[in-house]
Amino acid sequence: MPYIQSNGIQMYYEEQGSGDPLLLIMGITAPGSVWEKHADYWSQSFRCIMPDNRGVGFSGKPEGAYTTAQMADDMAGLLDELHLSSVRVAGASMGSTIAMQLALRHSEKVSSLVLMCPWARCDRKAVAIFNHLIAAKRLRPEEFSNFAQQLIYSKTSWDDDETFAELMAGQRAEASNPYPQPLHGLEGQAHACITHDVLAELPKINVPCLVLGGMEDQFTPEWMTKEVAEAIPGSELHMYEGAGHVFHWEKIDDFNPRVLKWLKENGS
Repeated sequence: MPYIQSNGIQMYYEEQGSGDPLLLIMGITAPGSVWEKHADYWSQSFRCIMPDNRGVGFSGKPEGAYTTAQMADDMAGLLDELHLSSVRVAGASMGSTIAMQLALRHSEKVSSLVLMCPWARCDRKAVAIFNHLIAAKRLRPEEFSNFAQQLIYSKTSWDDDETFAELMAGQRAEASNPYPQPLHGLEGQAHACITHDVLAELPKINVPCLVLGGMEDQFTPEWMTKEVAEAIPGSELHMYEGAGHVFHWEKIDDFNPRVLKWLKENGS
């Protein structure tokens, strides 16, 4: 199992494919392995690097509050250990906030950015949602999974029989997950999400950037995605109709080739 030391923690990561490196940063509660269906597609052209964030999976889970700046420094340390000077970066949800910070704090390491369901700052409702997520962690694992699914999947997915069956299977799998995220890991990550506030700094990002969101996203709503896109000079925006926070799964047949094409055309 590949581990490195970065920024004071042991960090786990997986790789798939070959070619130019593509760093994939996952969102709150999720390990890097959640990128599997996307990496299977993108690895035909790129070396996909999928780390577990601080606080989840097989990476270190120190107690206390985390910040997106700190987690970006974790990623910078990973790139240094892998002797990678510049990479394309894609981040989903919390992963997008880490990607923003990586581009701001370590600009020389980022050649292009894909920001999925991002936010530059939290409003009061977003803070309430993250705090509710922490409270829900005290539920049984399958109940917590159900709560998270309600936040991130659109009504269209819940109404689809095949997708609904997959959601129920996911809940059952969480009931026997041998490596659940501890409460303090979620608390640390949620603090990073809540305190992320880089709106005034985003105009400093000067690499190609693709911003994507779901128009039915109730976790990080449409205004958050559009605010990020408007703040980053020259960024491209694409919003998926009939999709929620996980538009990258709900619209995967469009999403995977769209992002692959953009990555091939942007970055070096």
